[in-house]
Amino acid sequence: MPLMHPQFDPVAISVGPIAIHWYGLMYLLAFAQFLLLGKWRVGQVQYQSQGLSYKYIEDLLFAGVVGVILGGRLGYVIFYMPGHYLANPLDVLKVWEGGMSFHGGFLGVLAAMWWTARKEGKTFFQVTDLIAPLVPFGLAFGRLGNFINGELWGRPTDLPWAMVFPQAGDMLARHPSQLYQFVGEGLCLGFVLWIYAAKQRTVGQVSGVFLLGYGLFRFLAEFAREPDSFLGLLSLGLSMGQWLSVPMIGFGIYLIFRKPH
Repeated sequence: MPLMHPQFDPVAISVGPIAIHWYGLMYLLAFAQFLLLGKWRVGQVQYQSQGLSYKYIEDLLFAGVVGVILGGRLGYVIFYMPGHYLANPLDVLKVWEGGMSFHGGFLGVLAAMWWTARKEGKTFFQVTDLIAPLVPFGLAFGRLGNFINGELWGRPTDLPWAMVFPQAGDMLARHPSQLYQFVGEGLCLGFVLWIYAAKQRTVGQVSGVFLLGYGLFRFLAEFAREPDSFLGLLSLGLSMGQWLSVPMIGFGIYLIFRKPH
């Protein structure tokens, strides 16, 4: 007998007319951990010597939020449903109907980090090395929100921990792939990065470990995650998420092993 998804109430906190949804709460927790861990991070010797302050962490968070929202939406439009949005351009603005891409959001964050690095007189990889260990735990909260909402479910399976997601509409037992990603690209990658970044590294290497680690965890998780119904599997039987992870893996390896200038 497969497990049944608990079907949580999407509203986490309700006070009179004010309702906070679980997914919104997960975002708030992700932002809070970024600020708390960022404060500890800029207190490390290598960042004190660069003159970075907690105020800079706040600036990075604001720029990152803007980047992830704009990039996530545009990434979904470009990578996943370009034909639909070319025919219906005003639908791009209908964010309440869903449709965000992690890889697009990631590119948006990179653009935001480049802008803040330039404004502060830092190099791009100085900034990304600073924030890389802060990102996976934020991603973990996001995947937990996906699970609570019963969305982004996995492919059918007969494993003992298989779970039925009524939102899928077919009552098949499936991988709880949101939890796989919560553990992999969230907790595991986060702990690896914190341990790796505890020592002085060549500029770009911490960022490289993030790219390599996320790309690998996401690539593997996609074998259990149900591909988007309107895309299915692409060349070589891989999903869009896997194809978008390949360049992350390659560039991550390059950053880790490149010779310092």
